[in-house]
Amino acid sequence: MEQYKTVAIKNEYSNTDIMSAFQILNTAGIQTELDDNNIILNFDIVDMKYIEYQNKNNRLIGSVLDELLKIRSFSSANGKIVFKSFNKAKKVQNKDENKKKRLGYEYYQKNFAKNNNEISEKVVNKIHCANSLEFLQTLPDNCIDLILTSPPYNFGITYNNTSDVNVWEGYFDKLFAIFKECNRVLKNGGRFIINIQPLFSDYIPTHHIVSNFFFKEGLIWKGEIIWEKNNYNCKYCTWGSWKSPSSPYMKYSWEFIEIFCKDTLKKDGKKDDIDISAGEFKKWVYGKWSIAPERKMKKYKHDAMFPEELAKRAIKLFSYKNDIVLDPFNGAGTTTKVAKELDREFIGIDIDEAYCKTAKERLKEADTLFNHKQQKD
Repeated sequence: MEQYKTVAIKNEYSNTDIMSAFQILNTAGIQTELDDNNIILNFDIVDMKYIEYQNKNNRLIGSVLDELLKIRSFSSANGKIVFKSFNKAKKVQNKDENKKKRLGYEYYQKNFAKNNNEISEKVVNKIHCANSLEFLQTLPDNCIDLILTSPPYNFGITYNNTSDVNVWEGYFDKLFAIFKECNRVLKNGGRFIINIQPLFSDYIPTHHIVSNFFFKEGLIWKGEIIWEKNNYNCKYCTWGSWKSPSSPYMKYSWEFIEIFCKDTLKKDGKKDDIDISAGEFKKWVYGKWSIAPERKMKKYKHDAMFPEELAKRAIKLFSYKNDIVLDPFNGAGTTTKVAKELDREFIGIDIDEAYCKTAKERLKEADTLFNHKQQKD
């Protein structure tokens, strides 16, 4: 019986290149797996145009393209390469064994405790004005369903007589100490959603650095959403070396939303606690959200807020009613306000007293909205 065409490439690549390449290759029709020293490629029909389009300085992708072009026994159809050793039944020898060898999240996943724990009622549904790291350390393991946050870009930073490198190393050290505690308190099956704007002016790809941290911690990358802010002033302004390749500066009208899961991609919950509509689901699983920026930042005296619509989508798409939602950098309280409006439990933590006061006032707005809704019903 004919089998898939198989090619072995010596594994000389970084985990980052491998993980990125495997996702692209699998989409293009190439099944991928690892043995002790090699990367094994099994394929029949390959979308070469897709691979070439996605090839963005990934060494492994370049090597795969070279190997495919060495094979002479193929024809083309609809822009795809058809290899003559293709097995029409799409059978692969030792499929179950090979599945275990393939590089997926199992490659970097850690073994987390399966049992979830209860959390004190004294802690839930409150804004806590506290040091996030110290407060999180008081919580039990595996007690939070969803963490939704956006990291501040200025805490713990001292610029005086300090090099930029040390400044940002110190920043990420402090940030990741908090995120480690967040991962600890996240339930088995819980989700961690983080809205990140890369530090473009400092040329720091924050979303990549943060994502690599979560990989190393053993969380599963669920996906990435582009938050298109529709900031047209940003779109049509170009700075840097005007009309010169000397040093053009890129402008961006979007931010990233990274989603990670703890231990499993599936989250258990009651059917009656699902509150997302079919229309919302179909719209929101598309990985680009066009949402205008928050327009009330001056009112709340906070200059880096994500809008309530973003929080609403993230909470409804990735949690059930009555789940516990945590924001360790709660700021002016968008996460906690929306969580309350959506019948979720919540915990907000922030060290700034003025922000905590604002967050508590916004919870009262949520109560007013709820009461008004009840009266209409």
